[in-house]
Amino acid sequence: MSGSTANHIYHAATHVSPSQSNSLQDDRLATSASYAGVPLALAIAGSDSGGGAGIQADLKTFQELSVYGMSVITAVTAQNTLGIKGIHEVGTDAVLQQLDAIGEDLTPHAVKTGMLASGDIVHAVADKLAQYGWRNLVIDPVMLAKGGSTLLRKEALHALTHRLIPLSRVITPNVPEAEELAGMTITRLSHREEAAKRIRQMGAACVILKGGHDPATKDKVVDMVYDGANFHYMEGRRIDTPHTHGTGCTYSAAVAAELARGRDVLAAAKVARAFIQAAIEDGLRIGGGQGPTNHFAYRRRQS
Repeated sequence: MSGSTANHIYHAATHVSPSQSNSLQDDRLATSASYAGVPLALAIAGSDSGGGAGIQADLKTFQELSVYGMSVITAVTAQNTLGIKGIHEVGTDAVLQQLDAIGEDLTPHAVKTGMLASGDIVHAVADKLAQYGWRNLVIDPVMLAKGGSTLLRKEALHALTHRLIPLSRVITPNVPEAEELAGMTITRLSHREEAAKRIRQMGAACVILKGGHDPATKDKVVDMVYDGANFHYMEGRRIDTPHTHGTGCTYSAAVAAELARGRDVLAAAKVARAFIQAAIEDGLRIGGGQGPTNHFAYRRRQS
């Protein structure tokens, strides 16, 4: 394309009369006003090229729950339903730059962390949370992928428990993660209650200890919410399916989304339980291995 043709097209596309300009500005202002007060949530996690977990699952969940999603990438994983092919951590400087980009312009109403990979990244996230005064932190203490790949270094666990958990409003471990954090074996519901107490003593305001990995509950899944005073239990039907990739990411993202919308923790947990139940029950059944859940199932059920 010649320069004169390009210029001609540019001027033709951008030329508007004063009355048209005022009309367009009014339309923009009206649209902006209609979205004033939209809840914002930030996900700090790894990227999943298969789209079922990590940042991709977080942003899908935020969108389905009418929350504007933002992201900070801590690692890039090459994976599909068959497993993880590679993990490439993002440098700490790049993570800090992403966090500052959000902090300087877009204040989240809730923050959710997933795969943090290293102690340096955990410290960086904790520092920026304090610097910008971000609240409603939801921690998904990602340690292992479903295929067994390590997603959090051992040295990072100390940073997680001593720097990040004390800043959190909610932490959402599954049973294996709770065993690691609490330093105990969990084989029944009373063990989960004890583990929740130990984890809360690390500084989390509330603990949601999920029951998907607890075989003691057999044909149902019992999630537990502990706020330091009371235990609350939420039940769902256990689904016999291998397609549960990204359930932990999705669950914690739903909690964060609801906190961003102004819900209390128990109300947020109830939505998250319903969201993940629908996502598993109405599974997509794609891929040749452990497939993802259906992120738009919950919204479809509400319509």
